[in-house]
Amino acid sequence: MQRGTFQLMKSLNRTIILNKVRLEGPISRAQIAKDTSLTPPTVSSIVKELISDGLIMESEQGASKGGRKPTMLIINSNSFYVIGVDAGPTDITTVLTNLEGHILTSFKRVLPFPLTNDDLLAMMIEEIQKVFVQEDKLIGIGVGMHGVVDSHNGRALYAPNLNIRDVNIKDVLEATFGLTVMVENDAKALALGEVWFGEANRLSHIAAVNVGNGIGAGMIANGKIVQGHHFIAGEIGHMTIDIGGKPCSCGNYGCLQTLAAGPAIAERAQKEIAIGRESVLKEMMDGDLQGIDGQLVYEAAKQGDELSIHVLQTTGNYLGIGLTNLIHILNPEHIIIGGGVANAGDFLLNAVRETVAKMALTEQAKQTTITLSTLGEKGTVLGAVALVLQDLFE
Repeated sequence: MQRGTFQLMKSLNRTIILNKVRLEGPISRAQIAKDTSLTPPTVSSIVKELISDGLIMESEQGASKGGRKPTMLIINSNSFYVIGVDAGPTDITTVLTNLEGHILTSFKRVLPFPLTNDDLLAMMIEEIQKVFVQEDKLIGIGVGMHGVVDSHNGRALYAPNLNIRDVNIKDVLEATFGLTVMVENDAKALALGEVWFGEANRLSHIAAVNVGNGIGAGMIANGKIVQGHHFIAGEIGHMTIDIGGKPCSCGNYGCLQTLAAGPAIAERAQKEIAIGRESVLKEMMDGDLQGIDGQLVYEAAKQGDELSIHVLQTTGNYLGIGLTNLIHILNPEHIIIGGGVANAGDFLLNAVRETVAKMALTEQAKQTTITLSTLGEKGTVLGAVALVLQDLFE
């Protein structure tokens, strides 16, 4: 066997053992050997290395099966850290987490508009510096970026809501901080975050839909992020729903995000009130209709405001049409809705489910599991962290 092949097998075996401890720890050396078909001496040797590197540690003793009690192994979760960044379309969120994705420090900063490539990179650097710890304790930096991202080269190709193109995120951040940097589209990062930390834990075929100022979907097939040939897989916000509809930021007309994203909710409510529909929204904003946003519509809906409930249900119907199309293309076992609009809860979700149940092709497709993200506004930034952890563990 060539030396290079031996080193590759050794590295692969390390990863197998590390991931086994992550998923099933506390676990004994003997159990790892039994489950992985690695020899006990190989397991013992690699475990010794991983303990020396600080990645795993011994915990309590397990139950005896006739002999000496085995010493159990767990991930040494606070030995190293990961930085996650959620960039755009309205703000930058930066976190420092341990190896289990527990957030230790978090900052959020609103992005100005208009914005240049250099402005965005400078702000990213400033925000990362706020959570930075000593370099030898950091595994890497993960970035979930709004828009179309070339994840292979770590470049933001086009961010429509920010109106910027070709931002060289990976090279600039790696040169600045001396760490591995991984960059992915924000919705794709959200999908990975759901698999690692959220609703889709360990599922192989899922879609996570990020509904905020825009709409994007991250899709996981056979456990891997679906990129597409030109990295635009999942851009369902720019799926045409109404060819005669209003213009979108991408230049087309009647895109899904013009009908179901946060600004569409606010605009729909404003128009209804302007033509004479009664709503507590008018009182809540003291007649200033331009101040209405999606969050306010949700607050009014919770008070029983019929107009606000109708607006959210209509939004859910449009989103359901988009998700039905997604089901017909990808056929995921689970769809998770995240982003700010997901805060509308059952007002939105029930309408989405009803639309899918009415429009999907088969009985099984009509019953596709659709839930709201449990990760809240940190879903994408945790997905950015998962980019780095996936590289370490898998």
